Amino acid sequence: MAHVYLVDGTFELFRCFHGAPRAKGRSGAEVGAARGLLATFVSLLAKNEVTHIAIAFDSIVAPAKSPGPPSAEALIGAQQPLAAAIVRALGVTLWPAGRFQADDLLATGAARLAEDSDVDRVIICTTDNDLAQCVRGERVVVLDRIRQVVTDEARVRAQFGVTPQQIPDLFALIGDRSDGLAGLPGWGPKSAAAVLQRYGSVATIPDDHKQWDVAVRGAERLAAVLRERREETVLSRELSIRRDDLPLPVSLSALEWRGARRELVDELVAELDDDSTVARIPRWAD
Repeated sequence: MAHVYLVDGTFELFRCFHGAPRAKGRSGAEVGAARGLLATFVSLLAKNEVTHIAIAFDSIVAPAKSPGPPSAEALIGAQQPLAAAIVRALGVTLWPAGRFQADDLLATGAARLAEDSDVDRVIICTTDNDLAQCVRGERVVVLDRIRQVVTDEARVRAQFGVTPQQIPDLFALIGDRSDGLAGLPGWGPKSAAAVLQRYGSVATIPDDHKQWDVAVRGAERLAAVLRERREETVLSRELSIRRDDLPLPVSLSALEWRGARRELVDELVAELDDDSTVARIPRWAD
């Protein structure tokens, strides 16, 4: 039975940019994040004895050049082609987002693979809380590689007080800074979880607090602000739902990792001007 890893490559690239030392490659361009990305992907492949894997990237648009030193966004965007080259050199399936979001690619992949009887577990590697909505029992889980914490359905319920399917409702009420959701004034995690446990969704919470049969502090004020912003909150919820129906070719055989491609790795490390990671690559395709 296969364990399939689906990796949030955009997060990994940003993490490496802010965590790895700056460095120049053979051409003189900044490659520090790319070096770190190669190292962390090799670590994932080696430590977890990965057999099936895909890595998804958002399309990062680098800002226009301006006077002065390049911004962090510009330096990260400039290294995105190298990030894609790293994935290809390692022989890993690459899912470029194009007009979709990487989160939706990961959600689609997880949903499809969870239906495959040959898949024992799907591990989504990310720190993005809204992907907790994809968790299903212990079959589809989220792995925070920084803290080495695995989130299954029991942990979602313990951490957020709601089911995975209710995560979009929760963040529509309390907000999610990482996705630009402001939430509603006064609504906190405890009050939102208590109300959602009773009524299921933001769309079915009664307008009048007197109709609530769940004890929540400040219920009158919370009901008033929800009533005033109901349409906006329902829209936030809908936009927070990760799509699992993208036209993405997903199969266990397509995601099988057969090893790194030596010629491409040689070209890559020459460009990065750093071959320190090569010896740790656990498998070669040729």
